[in-house]
Parts: sequence; C-alpha cells; structure tokens
Amino acid sequence: MTNPDVRHVTDSRVLAALSHPLRRRLMDVLKVHGPSTVGVLAERTGQAPANVSHHLKVLAAAELVEEAPELARDRRERWWRLVTRGVRWSQSDFDDPAARAVADAATSLNLDRHVALARAWHATDEASRAAWSQGPFSTDRWLHLTDDELAQLAGELNEVLARWGDREVPDDGRKREPVFLFAYGIPAMP
Repeated sequence: MTNPDVRHVTDSRVLAALSHPLRRRLMDVLKVHGPSTVGVLAERTGQAPANVSHHLKVLAAAELVEEAPELARDRRERWWRLVTRGVRWSQSDFDDPAARAVADAATSLNLDRHVALARAWHATDEASRAAWSQGPFSTDRWLHLTDDELAQLAGELNEVLARWGDREVPDDGRKREPVFLFAYGIPAMP
C-alpha cells in the first residue's frame, strides 16, 4: 500500500540532505507542530535563526520542505512547511557504493534519533513519568517470517499508525502531547 503523503526517496542527494541531526529535527518539529517561521523553529530547537535558515534552505533544495507564503502576515515573515508528512527509503534502491554509503548513513542517523528519543524519555524526571503511568510501552517479539510476510506485517502496522495519526482529535478538553512511536522489523539472530 502506498501512501501519497509519504515520499519514497530514491535519490541519494535527498538522503544526504536528510542526514543531518538538526535537519532531521526540524522536519520532526514541522511534522508535530505544522508550518512554522524560522524564529519559532529556532526557539523550539534551541538553535540560532541563521543556522535554522541555512538548514531549511538545504531541505528546500532537496524538496523536503517548502515556503508557505500564504501564511505570512507581511513580506518579511517566512513560513515553512513539509512537502510530505514522511519519507521512506529502501537500501535496495541504492546500487552504487557512494549512494549506498549515503543510504547507510541516513539509516544510521534515523536509528540514532529513535534511540535518543527513547533514552530521553527514560531519563526524564519522576513527575513526568508519573503523569504517563499507563501509556508508554516497549515491546519486542521474535517471529519466523519470509521477506514477503515481513513486508505484509509492516503494511499492517503502518495502517494502524496511519489510522491513529490521521484521526480527528476529539474535542473533549483533554490535553494531548506529541507521542513518538517506532518499530523495527529486521532479520536477526538471537
């Protein structure tokens, strides 16, 4: 199943643009909070506006973000948004050694980001953890699958995540925080 809001990247130059911790974080902030100005992005990431602006231009050159001029109140204000809500790539799309190295680096950065977010949660203060006493989870399981079965499982998991991510948020007065969820299904030996 293909999702039109997820870009399938096959160009190593796009992955190279994505393979920077701040650029990855900027894309995450735009995904969670929606279109933003450089000033707001700088505040949310703790970076200098000039640094954020530079990295947004790199992402824009790779067509990962774009300006949203209709949101500006005047000609000096510049808003940015994601082109698509997500990106994905497959190592098999990169044949030559240089492109494969870029894909490997992007995958490694992605995994580092995921693990860092999980570690940050576990290092948070007791009051924060107490406020989330039921929801956070960790799960793992060993399965015996073919490549096709693993692809089917991935599709089913992505459908569940899309259903939750695309749902209309209830207007029930309850505060909802951003929640990061990731899963990996990889061939491995115990």
